[in-house]
Amino acid sequence: MSMIDPFSQFDAWFQEAVAAEPKLPEAMTLATVSAEGRPSTRMVLLKSHDQHGFVFYTNFNSTKGQELLGNPNASLCFYWKTLGRQVRIDGPATPVRDDEADAYFASRPRGSQIGAWASEQSAPVESRAVLEERVRSLDKEYDDRDVPRPPHWSGFRLVPSRIEFWTDRPDRLHDRQVFDRDGDSWRETRIQP
Repeated sequence: MSMIDPFSQFDAWFQEAVAAEPKLPEAMTLATVSAEGRPSTRMVLLKSHDQHGFVFYTNFNSTKGQELLGNPNASLCFYWKTLGRQVRIDGPATPVRDDEADAYFASRPRGSQIGAWASEQSAPVESRAVLEERVRSLDKEYDDRDVPRPPHWSGFRLVPSRIEFWTDRPDRLHDRQVFDRDGDSWRETRIQP
């Protein structure tokens, strides 16, 4: 069993990335799987992380939302080129509590709140003008009041079962440190590049 806590290691690496990466150190690739078994990846933003998992937000009617609701197994990947580091995180993703989603939604800029209502994420749209008109209409509708969180908009928390830390090394002899969940603790393994 490892004495190292992978969450503490991730937090240390993440803080270094925040200091070193020129833009969006919180960007991560999210991989999901369709009902037909087709993998799908896209970039999302990490909004919080702690011992309970890694949180991001989305429209539940989007492709990623529907895939995660149908099959919660997912994978995240961070790549910080400036540091020569990568972190891969695998595990099930479950919806966050409503109070968490409400609090995060309330902290978003008003334009992003309106956009969450205006965009039927992943659905076809006739033109950009149609989407922009929907935004203008909703902006007028909520002109003098707070924008509530849409019922189809919330977050997911990926609870890791496996975390791999990768560090670039000369001659492609990269360092790979893997943590596998073992009950309430973690089993650490070094694997070859």
